[in-house]
This record gives sequence, C-alpha cells and structure tokens, in this order.
Amino acid sequence: MLNDSIYATFVKKKAKMKSGIALYIMLLPAIILLIVFSYLPMYGIIIAFQKFNPAIGLFGKQVFTGLQNFKVIFSNPYAIRAFKNTVIIAFFKIFTNLTVPLLFSLLLNEIRSTSFKRTIQTTIYLPHFISWVILGQIFVELLAVENGMINIFLKNIGLEQISFLGSNKWFRWTIIGTHVWKEFGFGTIMYLAAITNIDPKLYEAADVDGAGRFLKMCYITIPGMSMVIILRMVLSLSSVLNAGFDQIFNLYNPSVYEVGDVLDTYIYRLGLISFQYGQSTAVGLFKSVVALIFTSISYIFAYKLYDYKVF
Repeated sequence: MLNDSIYATFVKKKAKMKSGIALYIMLLPAIILLIVFSYLPMYGIIIAFQKFNPAIGLFGKQVFTGLQNFKVIFSNPYAIRAFKNTVIIAFFKIFTNLTVPLLFSLLLNEIRSTSFKRTIQTTIYLPHFISWVILGQIFVELLAVENGMINIFLKNIGLEQISFLGSNKWFRWTIIGTHVWKEFGFGTIMYLAAITNIDPKLYEAADVDGAGRFLKMCYITIPGMSMVIILRMVLSLSSVLNAGFDQIFNLYNPSVYEVGDVLDTYIYRLGLISFQYGQSTAVGLFKSVVALIFTSISYIFAYKLYDYKVF
C-alpha cells in the first residue's frame, strides 16, 4: 500500500515536470548565466583568507593567513566608521523606499483624471533610468556653493548658502534626498500595479456602507497591497549594508568621509587604490554574509506572521 502511494506521488511529480518542460527550457539560459557570473566567481572569496599576491594568480600558491584580514578590518577605525555610515544611510534609504512610494501611490490613486495620472507616473518614473554618473554631475552643479542654482535661490531669498556636498551636517541628507527623488517613482509604479488588482466590488460595497475615501484607503487599499509591501520589505533588507556605491562615489569627497564613507567606497579605496586585496575581500564577504542573514530572517518572519512565500 505504501509502495503504491509512493509510486503514485512519483508519477504525479513526473507528469507535472513533463508538463512544465517548456518553462524549464526558458529558465535554462538564466540559470546558466547565474552560475557563470554569480556562483563560479565565488571561488574568489578565498582571497579573504590569504595575503593575496596578484603576480602568483588566483590559483597559485598564496600565503594563507586565516582570519587575520578580518582581525585587521574589525580593529581599523576607518572600517568601523564606514560600517556605521553604511548602516545609517542604508536604513534611511530602505525606510524611504518603502514609505514614500506607498504614500505617493495612495495619493495618486485618488486622482480621477486618467491622463493626468499617467503623466505624473511617467514623469516620476523617468529618473530611475538615468545613471548616477550623469545625475552625480548634475547635482554637483546644482548644489555648488558659489554658483549652484539651489544656493543662488537661497541667497536671493535672504537665506544662508549651504554646502550640501561638503558639509558633514548636510551630506547624508543630500544623499538620502537625491536617492528618494530618483527611485521613488519605481516603487510607486509597483504599488499602483498592486492597487489595480484589488476587486472593485470591495469599493462598491464600501460606498453602500457609507465609507469615505480615507476609510476605504485604510481598510481596502492598504490591505490589498500588503503582499507587495511585504515582498518589497523582504527584498530591501538584503540591502541593509548597501548604501549605494555608484551614487556616493559620484557625490562624495574627502571632506565628508566622516559621514559619507561607506563600506563599498571603503572597499574600493582599500582594494583598487591601496592594493589590500585580502582585506577588501574580507569586507565584501562580511557584507554578503550579513545580507544573507537579514534576508533569511525577514523571509522567515514574512512566512510565520503573514504566511507569505517569496519562493
């Protein structure tokens, strides 16, 4: 009897796999690319445990140092400073990435003019496609102390000029603000897509019960978006130690290292400028392990509390 049950289960699974063979074939190129560019290069993490000499090569006989690179990194005040800056900037970026698009999508959903709503969607979405290499130079010009448009405006209305990119007081907020401006349109589109999947009959029933816009937003719209909100929250926690290298690298300078130097920029200077390959790889490995832990924890919480599975 047990053998019959096992055989029946095997037959069902085989039939299910056979019916989805076309999907597996479509997935194959992506799997190959993932293995080639993501998993095979992971052999390079061994550099974190070596005194790496490029002349010998990755597969040569390098000097094994164990955890020495990690000890040096965790006792380095500049590495600790970069870690602190990364956590602070990444936290505010994650928070604003979740809240600002959510609030804006709820407001945009209340607009009844379809053409105006689409115009707004397109306008806020466009900055997402512009590289920080271009945007960085634009913001450098806009925020310049002497002849930047923003400071000229502040001067004309009688306010003190601000060194947005050269002041430890303002640099973090400039990074966070410009990041929100660039990326909140992408999150808004995702939330609006979730809103369109909500059953219109729920709103009709709420109208019959005399519910206003605010009550419908609280009890229909937001709960209907909950799965997308949880998904974005789970995925964003993997970036807890990723403050955005491309943005900060194009905007920061030595005068704001105290508040703007993050792990990615520290790794860049440590590995490609100071040639400390072992230490820079150790920092990168530490980042990856922390991201894996946070992603796993958030996934477990999402499954336990909301019965939600990403995979």
